[in-house]
Amino acid sequence: MLSEIQVDRVYLASGSTDMRKSIDSLAALVQEGFQLDPFSPSLFVFCNRGRDKLKMLYWEHNGFWLFYRRLERGTFAWPNENCSAPISISRRQLRWLLDGLSLEQRQAHLEVRAEIVL
Repeated sequence: MLSEIQVDRVYLASGSTDMRKSIDSLAALVQEGFQLDPFSPSLFVFCNRGRDKLKMLYWEHNGFWLFYRRLERGTFAWPNENCSAPISISRRQLRWLLDGLSLEQRQAHLEVRAEIVL
């Protein structure tokens, strides 16, 4: 599902967010707390204090999508920055985060565009 949405930017809300917040509360946090437009083609990602739950907010055409992910084991490698500004990351870094990896991968395979089969 996430691979099908068209986003220009991905923003992480640094620190922890109360997962009881609804779509309206998260959109207000984006607008008032981050000074960003919740209706922009961006994905806004929030994590709980225990780092085992994520909510992602996304506007599409005429309504918000709210994605929710809960890990049964383990935690997300969520950045520990406690500033009020969100962190802008790439879609690839979001994939790393969702896979349990750090945002600062020192080694990753480069994308290969194969032209022929060997």
